[in-house]
Amino acid sequence: MDEPIPVTRDVAGGTARLLPDVDRARAWLLTVDGAPQSYVDLDDPSYLEFEYARRVGHVLDAAAAPGRPLDVLHLGGGALTLPRYVAATRPGSRQHVVEADPGIVALVTEHLPLPAGSGITVRAEDARAALEAAPGASADVVVADVFGGSRVPAHLTSLEYARSAARVLRTGGVYVANLADGAPFDFLRPQVATLASVLPEICLIAEAPVLRGRRFGNVVLAASAAPLPVGTLARRAAADAFPARVEHGDALARFTAGAAPVSDADAVGSPEPPAGAFGVG
Repeated sequence: MDEPIPVTRDVAGGTARLLPDVDRARAWLLTVDGAPQSYVDLDDPSYLEFEYARRVGHVLDAAAAPGRPLDVLHLGGGALTLPRYVAATRPGSRQHVVEADPGIVALVTEHLPLPAGSGITVRAEDARAALEAAPGASADVVVADVFGGSRVPAHLTSLEYARSAARVLRTGGVYVANLADGAPFDFLRPQVATLASVLPEICLIAEAPVLRGRRFGNVVLAASAAPLPVGTLARRAAADAFPARVEHGDALARFTAGAAPVSDADAVGSPEPPAGAFGVG
């Protein structure tokens, strides 16, 4: 059998590359302008390579009883890592994926096709527009993993956006987002305040050095109108190969103290990562 070879394509967001993993037969890394976007193992879609993806996976695992199908709206698609994970771990789930870059959609559809009967539909569309058009109370989980380059776009950070996400969630539903920041957390702290104003049960999941401000990194935010299973999330995050901690309750309130929700008028994207923070060597 021929060895898999890298695929390069110009897309709206820059230059996309699919890079085969020499250690896993049908696993691929998707990068855009050198920044890692997704990792997929087609033979084992339950395998999550990136630490942040495993933390989102913990939230998805805890969103309902094991194996129970979920209705999930994914804002941001990439190589469809998390939709594939849900399809593998919760057969029968109905998932809609919105990816703004049609070039990424075409690349992934061609080279990393979904299996028949996956229950996943994919559309090239702006995440905010798709969220606002989605029916109310139509999703058990909304997953936001949207980066323009290495930054979360500003229009996905506001109170108006958060209200749209809350509207789409069913009773007890969970919003989970992949964010990125570093000390002094001028982006992350207002994000917590913004989501907490509409979904008051909230927690952050990240490695301790990130939460302590010692380095820039990914932070997973989970929010709901109902209590979150923070104990379960904390145990699973602590057991990862790269252990993470869960910040919630009084500790999170202290972290967020003084931060105010942001509106569309004053929303900003996440900060540009330091050089090499998410690059591929």
